[in-house]
Parts: sequence; structure tokens; C-alpha cells
Amino acid sequence: MSFFPAPLENLVEKFASLPGIGTKSAQRLAFHILSLTDEEALDFAEAVAQAKKSVHCCRICQNLTDKDVCSVCASPSREKGTVCVVADPKDVAAMERAGEYNGVYHVLHGVISPLSHVGPDDIRIRELMDRVAAGGVEEVIMATNPDTEGETTAKYISRLLRPFGVRVTRLAYGIPVGASLEFADDATLMRALQGRQEI
Repeated sequence: MSFFPAPLENLVEKFASLPGIGTKSAQRLAFHILSLTDEEALDFAEAVAQAKKSVHCCRICQNLTDKDVCSVCASPSREKGTVCVVADPKDVAAMERAGEYNGVYHVLHGVISPLSHVGPDDIRIRELMDRVAAGGVEEVIMATNPDTEGETTAKYISRLLRPFGVRVTRLAYGIPVGASLEFADDATLMRALQGRQEI
């Protein structure tokens, strides 16, 4: 037996279907929506509808944009010869927050994951190959996560890029700032040693 009216239950279910939102969080969000004024609730619904309608992939890098070409690809100050390959649009935001990278991106919209039935044709690898084949790319930085799927994807793409003669690099991974060596696992320590730099 449901404790809530059917429209409220439906709203809770919709919020609960979002990634990372459990039942209690979904209930809190649904109750918050009900506490909004009619105008605020309509503004919220309009924002969702507008984002869904107008946001799409950049024709060059596959990042999300509301224009034909995203602001990074359109910027004349970005180094177009360096392409950083990431799994998701949120990874672009993380790289941009760091403020150290001045190249452009390519968003795969996923990683190769046989267990999840995601193969190379299910993500935006073909678009990357077309982009590199067109010329002008000197380095491709693989910035997928250092997990099994991310490593598999990086190695697969690096093999595909070999015939083009571009430099393919991988982000260095290692000990996080503020961490203690005694708590680092063997793989992390190995990566930290391999990625060491002169100071």
C-alpha cells in the first residue's frame, strides 16, 4: 500500500531513476518540488525541457554544447594540435577546473566495457579517428580513468592511432596530494614511479 498519492509516487520514482539517487533522496527531492511555488516548479520543468531540447554534441569534439561547435573548439587561443580524450563531459569540466590544460578535447561518451555490453562501436571512437585522419593533431592524451575499462579503452585507441604517426600519451597517475605512502597500493606506487618528474 502506497503512503503517497499516485502523482507524488510517480515523481519519486522519476527522481529515483537518476544515477546516485536513492529512495530517500528521491523523496526529499520530490517533496522539495512540491514546496515550490507554481512559477518556480514551471521554471524547473522548463529548464529540464530546454536543456533536453537544445543541448547536443559538438560536431568536432563530441562535448555537450547548445551551438554547432562548443566554446573550447571555437576558441582561437586553444592548442588544436593536442587532443585530450576523456570518457564523459564531466571529465572535461574536471580538467578545465585544474586550469593547466590549453588543448582541445574529445569526449567518448563511455568506455569499452564487455561486462556492460559496451563495445568500441558504442562510443565515439570513430569520430576521433576521423578527426586525427583529417590532420593537424600532433598529440593525443588518453585521460580515461585508471580502472580496467579505462585502461582497455586507452590501449585500444592507442593501437588504432599508431598508423597515423601521432604521439599518444597517458595521464600520469600516482600518489594523491596529501596522501601517505603507507596506504598506497602496489599499482598506484608503480604508476607514481613511472610518472616521476625532475624537480
